[in-house]
Amino acid sequence: MQTHKLYINGEYTESHSNEWIDVINPSTEEVISQTPKATTDDVNRAVESAFQAQKEWELIPNIERGKIVRKLGNKIEENRANFIDLLQEEQGKDYELASGEVDLAIDYFRYMSEWARRIEGEIVPSDRPNENIYIYKKPIGVVAGIVPWNFPVFILARKVATALVTGCTVVLKPSQQTPNTAIEFTKIVDGMDDIPRGVYNLITGTGSEIGYALAKHEKVDMVSMTGSVPAGTKVMEAAAQNITKVNLELGGKAPAIVTSNADLDVAAESIHTSRLANNGQACTNAERVYVQENVADEFIEKLKHSFEQLTIGNPRENKEVDVGPLVSQDRLEEVEVMVKTAVQSGAKVVSGGQRDEVGKGFFYKPTILTNVDHSSAIMQEEIFGPVIPITTFKTIDEAIEKGNDTEFGLSSSVYTEDLNEAMRIVNELKFGETFVNRENFEAVQGYHAGMRKSGLGGADGKHGMEDFLVTQVVYMQYKNDKQ
Repeated sequence: MQTHKLYINGEYTESHSNEWIDVINPSTEEVISQTPKATTDDVNRAVESAFQAQKEWELIPNIERGKIVRKLGNKIEENRANFIDLLQEEQGKDYELASGEVDLAIDYFRYMSEWARRIEGEIVPSDRPNENIYIYKKPIGVVAGIVPWNFPVFILARKVATALVTGCTVVLKPSQQTPNTAIEFTKIVDGMDDIPRGVYNLITGTGSEIGYALAKHEKVDMVSMTGSVPAGTKVMEAAAQNITKVNLELGGKAPAIVTSNADLDVAAESIHTSRLANNGQACTNAERVYVQENVADEFIEKLKHSFEQLTIGNPRENKEVDVGPLVSQDRLEEVEVMVKTAVQSGAKVVSGGQRDEVGKGFFYKPTILTNVDHSSAIMQEEIFGPVIPITTFKTIDEAIEKGNDTEFGLSSSVYTEDLNEAMRIVNELKFGETFVNRENFEAVQGYHAGMRKSGLGGADGKHGMEDFLVTQVVYMQYKNDKQ
């Protein structure tokens, strides 16, 4: 078992607390490493380091920063197999998704590096003679990146690559449950001579203490946090003390609307993928299905058939495993309670509905529930597990109304072969993302952002990059000898 250190100002350092947090393999329940439980003093050291380094980092030409960001992606690729193994060990992903996440992180660093020459300002006309108005785009400053446990490599890339290419410096806090991939990335940074000391810092610890301390720090200019609504609320409260900008990706309760005009094979396959990606632990997962009454039985049978073909187990031991564990005992118990409560309220278990007793590990069988009331907790609250509740609708009006009836607004999906029907539903759904006749998963060049309680700001593409920039307007008056 390994014990790790913090990384501050280009050096590995001990925490002031001398306390440790166990990292547990969710497939075996074994402690695989220990990370320091950092203190507020450790946060202060890291932020001060990033603050001082940022003054020089933003003066480096954009293209040089872009080269460094691309190099980071290349270094991850050189260590690809190790990152995949660490990700499977600490988070429980199946091999296909783990390798896909690492490859997407590599691609993200490379993609963001290409923005180095595309961070542009403007010149706008003045109302005065002999004056130019320049609009500059500048780095926001020190970014606190708070990374969740469900996609610890990809979301690290989202925060670090974007910050560095725009001229920001970073204090990164990985989840206490999945810090090992971030620690491995830190080794790459430490081995690169062209990244100045203090540009990247790593702090490990609990969100309640370290996340809060980062969010309220007067020298942090933006908190980029991915996590739950309660955690995001606390970050906003802390950041408000200094009017610090927040960029939040929070929960989701993605509806999947299947109409009578859908290709039911496509719908079943796509919803299967969208529900079970990362063992059901993604904010964009399809969380609830609304299927039109006259095709409901056929659709449910197709989805049931696909669920019953799945294999469950430790993905590190078998690359062919389809479904791995939930991340923790707490998560397993919460999913179990949600399903039991739904069944007690009248829901019918079509498939699954219980833990999978494969030995040790936090495994829950992929589950389909029907006869679920739209107002029930399992249709309104985020499940974050391999469970899909299904209800029916008569009219498109009803489907749209029920789909929008949620406090969240991140992802949604529609299945229909009728273009007019598709366009109407897309235009009336109130979600940051809508996927039509395909699985729920965003592109790096798009824009991943939610409405309502799903967050503020966004990530990916041009618009995600601009969240890390601030605008300065310069009014340049000059003398004109001809006048």
